[in-house]
Amino acid sequence: MPTLIETPQHLGDAVRRARKALGLTQPQLALVAGVGVRFIVDLEAGKPTVRLENVLRVLQALGATLSLAGLEASQTQEAQK
Repeated sequence: MPTLIETPQHLGDAVRRARKALGLTQPQLALVAGVGVRFIVDLEAGKPTVRLENVLRVLQALGATLSLAGLEASQTQEAQK
């Protein structure tokens, strides 16, 4: 079931739950994702200015994906033109 993310704190909480469910420590997740431990700490704390590229790396390392609801594919393709 998808997790509703509406705030940076929601994202941080979801990442923490996923990391713990996989039995990973913050340093282990950082190593697998190719980011620094400080980034994982900040992400899980809900810091609103984390770098999106690194968030996507962490999600991939956790076996998760990011999807957007409410944006039709045709809308996003039009915006890219």
